[in-house]
Amino acid sequence: MAFGIDRQQLREWKKEVQSGNIAFLTHYWLDDRFPNVNTVTKVGCSDIEKLVKWGKQYGLRREWIHSRDDYPHFDLLGERQVEILKKEQRFEQLSRLKNGKHNS
Repeated sequence: MAFGIDRQQLREWKKEVQSGNIAFLTHYWLDDRFPNVNTVTKVGCSDIEKLVKWGKQYGLRREWIHSRDDYPHFDLLGERQVEILKKEQRFEQLSRLKNGKHNS
């Protein structure tokens, strides 16, 4: 279950993804499969090859891309999420993690 974002943020992320840009969206998230994690960052791009190339620099594999809808994306969780956001200098996204657990 996702929460902590508004419709405008989601629309902007979708627009960026559809435009072929690498887009980041961090939000609170609860999933029983990951009890120690309460945030996720979705990194999406409609250009799959561009997304694969971007992910390779962080050790992300093509088969980890969620492509079941019109918004192909990687889900970043835990320490990898924090590490990648820092390297990408996504400070706004990192600020969303301040009050949440981000360990895996």
